[in-house]
Amino acid sequence: MAKTIAGTTPVGHSYSAAFHQVEFRMPLKSDTVEAASRTLLLLEELNRHRVTSIDRLHKATGLPKSTVVRLMKSLCALGYAANDRRQGGYAVASRVKSLSNGFHGDPLVVEAARPWALAFTRQYHWPIAIAVLDRSSVVVRFSTIPDSPVSPFHGTLNMQLSLLGRALGRAYLAFCPVSERSMLLDMLARSQEAEDKLATERKRALALLATIRKQGFAERDPMVEPRSSNTIALPVIVNRRVLATVGMTYFTSALDRADVVGRYVPLVKALADNIAASVSSLQE
Repeated sequence: MAKTIAGTTPVGHSYSAAFHQVEFRMPLKSDTVEAASRTLLLLEELNRHRVTSIDRLHKATGLPKSTVVRLMKSLCALGYAANDRRQGGYAVASRVKSLSNGFHGDPLVVEAARPWALAFTRQYHWPIAIAVLDRSSVVVRFSTIPDSPVSPFHGTLNMQLSLLGRALGRAYLAFCPVSERSMLLDMLARSQEAEDKLATERKRALALLATIRKQGFAERDPMVEPRSSNTIALPVIVNRRVLATVGMTYFTSALDRADVVGRYVPLVKALADNIAASVSSLQE
């Protein structure tokens, strides 16, 4: 059983070919795993229809009819499905909602981002980080540092980053909705962290964020260490909401800013767009 994350045509960059080689497989190594996979496959197919029949489930999944009948009886007994005789078929029941109770935006966007980020680093070598909002900062939830031969850092996973001092944080704060930005700036104004101090000067902070929106990407505060490297970051936006930010970190001695802006900003923008498209595909 295999599934490729992307459901839409990727934005045209050569690294997208590497993306399509990334698949997620669950090896069927035992009767127990095979039974579980069949049940989940059946439940996924059932979820695609308002009402469906044993025959249609059999044809769509390739499972023997006897297996479909047996598994549907189990799903009905557990409350995940219901046999609606008036409409002549089976439908999902309310208990299926409990299966997504622990699944929120963070794991979804990280799941969508992982293959794209890996493909980017495989093609261009520089490391990619994916960060999500965590109260009044962003936290790195995925990084391709282990896959990069030229990373300025040894590791950033789960690192908390300032919304006003770091590129990944600035990209979130600059592009999130106005009401959310105002609330976050109020929180940052009460912070004791040095990198959040700018929030106490609201006009300066808003001017900085306006500049970031105008240029279309964020960069790390040049006064923040390490100064030997820099990061460019852009938002992953779905339905006008910033789900995450994606950033590429590089050595300033290796790349001129003009090269970064002219070559790499469009590539990271395409990366963010591809991630957003994959998130939308997974939500369908």
